[in-house]
Amino acid sequence: MKKIISVLLLGIAIFTLTFSNSALAADAAAGASVFKANCAQCHLGGKNLVNAAKTLKKEALEEYDMYSQEAIITQVRRGKGAMPAFGKRLNPAQIENVAAYVLEQADEGWKK
Repeated sequence: MKKIISVLLLGIAIFTLTFSNSALAADAAAGASVFKANCAQCHLGGKNLVNAAKTLKKEALEEYDMYSQEAIITQVRRGKGAMPAFGKRLNPAQIENVAAYVLEQADEGWKK
């Protein structure tokens, strides 16, 4: 029984590390060009032209539980409220790259 549990835990650890690496593999530089082409119309400089309170600034992302790769990926893919879904327009790698770019910019205060 202990052996089965050990094997299951090892499998879970490998599964978790495999999916964590995909988030780490996201390319913020590539995400910048995707962001400029698809997101900057409403979110230039981390702002939100539709809802001024829900910016892409770190403090707002944290306040609205959006300060994570997964949360941003879900929002971009599915859309929400006035934000359209980009899941059919962008491929998964592009969406991951945009999320990496948004988090990087939020950490740097959207100075670029």
